[in-house]
Amino acid sequence: MCFVRSCICFTSFLFGDSLVDAGNNNYLFTISKADSPPYGLDFSPSGGHPTGRFTNGRTIADVLGESLDAKSFPPPYLSPNAAASAFDVGINYASGASGILNETGTLFIGRVPLSVQISNFEKTRKYMLNAVGENRSRSVLKDAIFSLTIGSNDVLNYFQPPPINPFLNISPLAFQDFMVSNFTMHLKRLHGLGARKLVVVGIGPLGCIPFVRAINVITGGGECSEKVNAFVRGYNQKLKEELHQLNLEMGPNAVFVYANSYDIFTHIILDYRKHGFVNRDGPCCGGYVPPFLCTTNSESVQSQRAMWRRKTRREFGRNLESLNPDRMFALQPKMNTGNLTAGDSEQFADG
Repeated sequence: MCFVRSCICFTSFLFGDSLVDAGNNNYLFTISKADSPPYGLDFSPSGGHPTGRFTNGRTIADVLGESLDAKSFPPPYLSPNAAASAFDVGINYASGASGILNETGTLFIGRVPLSVQISNFEKTRKYMLNAVGENRSRSVLKDAIFSLTIGSNDVLNYFQPPPINPFLNISPLAFQDFMVSNFTMHLKRLHGLGARKLVVVGIGPLGCIPFVRAINVITGGGECSEKVNAFVRGYNQKLKEELHQLNLEMGPNAVFVYANSYDIFTHIILDYRKHGFVNRDGPCCGGYVPPFLCTTNSESVQSQRAMWRRKTRREFGRNLESLNPDRMFALQPKMNTGNLTAGDSEQFADG
């Protein structure tokens, strides 16, 4: 049985939104930026200075990378000389405010949608081919881990009024299918470009983030939105089923792994004190409504609150250590030696 942490090579290509953006939005004209304090104040590699990460410290990708013995963090694609990192550490293509769909995030002006992130990876691949040739490039990509953490902004946009939500007339079930079908297209495109080990992170309990709870206050609630959480659970289930089909279609030479972030973060929210928090509801900074700007004047008690900004979690480095990292990944019993495979997350529900 081969678990994710047993992989010797940890070249990593990261795609996604603000949950894993490591600084690409610093190079864009956008409202969605994390280039000033208090962002980064607990990020020791930068000495507490902002790096473009939408958190006070490490992103979830950073934490998991370190737990899998990664020696350094993949640089943002848009940073100078990032291409050379493709052969060892990898590259981060993620962009805050982006989504699976190109239409997502227009409120924030600049962002790099998933389709463009993959186009940027295609440019990296061409650089690799020119540098070391087809065989060496194919070998690096075959052993690398491709992770995708995206979809939250698509869901948040869907539950907002027009013009932010251009899909208002589409039913929730149809929109789930639309998201999954578009995501599948992107995954197949990555596979066609040489990706063979893909980790797809499900969406967390968005109904409990400060922004959605604030909307509930307006509508007479204020607690977690079960409507939004139910949508996310339905989407995640469809995504898991699609990944299972991709594993069947692609055969033993490729693997798609589902990462169960929903249960992990639900566990933290429900038992937040056990994980070192004293507040599970309010954002550390940035307020409850767009554009969620964190400034030096923002309320900042990040060491005690489970939410950083209106949706991105604060660094869980110390707190995730009390959880088993393997529990996040959905792996199925039948595995080929040297390969990662996707399956049912329930087998790790109590792990």
